[in-house]
Amino acid sequence: MSALPLLITVLAVILVPLLWVVVQYNSLVSLRNYISESWSNVDTELKRRYELIPNLVATVKGYATHEREVLEQVVELRNRCVANNGSPGAQAQDENLLVDALKHLLVVVENYPQLKADQHFLKLQHELVNTENRIQAARRFYNGNVRDYRNKCESFPSNIIAGMFGFQPHEFFSVSPSVQEVPDVEFPAVSSQSQ
Repeated sequence: MSALPLLITVLAVILVPLLWVVVQYNSLVSLRNYISESWSNVDTELKRRYELIPNLVATVKGYATHEREVLEQVVELRNRCVANNGSPGAQAQDENLLVDALKHLLVVVENYPQLKADQHFLKLQHELVNTENRIQAARRFYNGNVRDYRNKCESFPSNIIAGMFGFQPHEFFSVSPSVQEVPDVEFPAVSSQSQ
């Protein structure tokens, strides 16, 4: 009967570390899968913005025909972003260029009061703001998953398992919103003094 405690001790010494390795490995796989899932959410929202841009450009084009260079730049950058299926870092570079072009487009719109009051344009602009909010929420969720995964990969002792099984760090996705709120529209017929 003295062999039983020795057998239990040997099994515990072998099984406990093996069980720990399995748990660490599975948690790294789960975090990596969360990153993939959350990236697909970011990608979905970016595609939503890509779908909005041609309508926005077409509406602006009707009012601001001599702003052709700005409009062409927005369309070109939109097409470049659609075609970019690289890493989040590579996509972020193109997205930041697109965001800057959209901001420039919205500055150009300020020179056209009829366009700023156009209901179709206002609806598109409101939808763009909504989409930007959704992109930022999806980006925060993605970056939170990347942070958790990187912490797990870089913290001792789970970094040993990450290194043994080739878990590579993922990139954060950092893009500022093109618009943060729908601007107020003032109609000339309404004055603040008559109220």
